[in-house]
Amino acid sequence: MAENDKTLFGFDKNPSNVLPQKYTLDSKIKFRCHPGVSCFTACCGNINIILTPFDILRLRKYLNLPASEFLLRFTTPMFIEKTDMPGVKIHLDENGRCPFVTEEGCTIYPERPSACRYYPVGMANFHEGGQEGVDSEQFFFLVKEPHCKGHEEDKTWTIREWRADQGVDLCDEMNREWLELVMRRKSFGFQATLSEQAKKMFFMVSTDLDKFKEFIFTSSFLDTYDIDQETLDTIREDDIALLRFSYKYLASSLFGTKDLKIKEEKIKAKAAELDGKRSSKEEEAIRTYEELKAERDRMLAEKQAKK
Repeated sequence: MAENDKTLFGFDKNPSNVLPQKYTLDSKIKFRCHPGVSCFTACCGNINIILTPFDILRLRKYLNLPASEFLLRFTTPMFIEKTDMPGVKIHLDENGRCPFVTEEGCTIYPERPSACRYYPVGMANFHEGGQEGVDSEQFFFLVKEPHCKGHEEDKTWTIREWRADQGVDLCDEMNREWLELVMRRKSFGFQATLSEQAKKMFFMVSTDLDKFKEFIFTSSFLDTYDIDQETLDTIREDDIALLRFSYKYLASSLFGTKDLKIKEEKIKAKAAELDGKRSSKEEEAIRTYEELKAERDRMLAEKQAKK
């Protein structure tokens, strides 16, 4: 395995680093990471750190940057594993290191990405076909890479305590609906592909809430969707509410869920448009049939005349 092909937990490329044991929230692990450990920040290089929409929001606010500038300076476009859904990952520096890491540690530690908070505890979610409303089976696993000396530290705690210490629960809460969209897309496989327009929309909504807000309030969005005024007032001022709203929009637009309601007049107009197209197709088929019938009759008449 090429070192720079690692995922965050080495799970997909190097499953030998994952201990073959399922953990629960009450399972105990021994681990501690701190500046005194010999491998400090070794896990911050030659690795793919995929960013969720919540990660992007937290990081660009912490750095006081608009989303567009943050994306341009610190990320690289990619496709989310086993999907055609576009996303971004941290752009590593010329030495293959995270640009936010120094010898003293992480400069964005208070708002570090969700993936960084998990290490070395991963969470597995199995979702029945990505179906809406179906509960997923959830368990945890431990990653134990040879270079990591944190496992040799004398600190024992439960998975629950580790997650609380790392602030993982909030990340899970804010990432859940977005990850369910990804899992649902994976369930379709590559036999069904997203249109280029759908890919662009998914990327914009997932990475740049400023543009999504502009799309809501300056395009024909509100002519199409029936959104109550209270919701509009909230998402105009509250980015967390806007983020949650974005998940509902993506679920509705990509998978046809009922998270957002389309205005009745738009539904009727679309139905009329489809009826019009259907009528046109039927009329075209009739014309084609009549032309073929006329051509057949003409050829038969010529054949009879030659006898």
